[in-house]
Amino acid sequence: MKGNWSKIAVFLGLSVAILATGNLYAADVVEEKNIGMELARDLASEAVYACRENGFSVSAVVVDRHGNRRAVLRDDFASRFTMQIAEEKANATVMSGLKSGQFRELRGDIRPELNHVDGVLILIGAVPIMSNGIRIGALGVSGAPGGEKDEVCAAKAIEKLADRLEDF
Repeated sequence: MKGNWSKIAVFLGLSVAILATGNLYAADVVEEKNIGMELARDLASEAVYACRENGFSVSAVVVDRHGNRRAVLRDDFASRFTMQIAEEKANATVMSGLKSGQFRELRGDIRPELNHVDGVLILIGAVPIMSNGIRIGALGVSGAPGGEKDEVCAAKAIEKLADRLEDF
């Protein structure tokens, strides 16, 4: 009888463990943090204004944590192609979790292949949008003479609205 109780205890323990693990991985409804429209719009505006202050006419695109476009802003004299490039830079950042320039530097081994993925361009000029340690999107900028300048504008926008990212 003593051996049966230990087998039953082991069986019950394993059953509880399996059920608990199953609930962690197979939720019917999930919740997530993601960037809202107003913050996305304001980040895009601030990035364009930051570049404009330095004499650059750019586009800024904010994508959410899944790479969905949330805000697009093209300055008056920016080429229409800058919108596509900014979005594809932002998508690279969403995919990697890194500034697009860091990703470019670290993954030179696969950069040519990644540049053939629709919607992704591994160029400098995008930064992650973080809220309390969670990536909620990315901000890509294109149109300044050099991706480093694009990235500075994106970083200035994030810095200017940092208080709103903490309250998310």
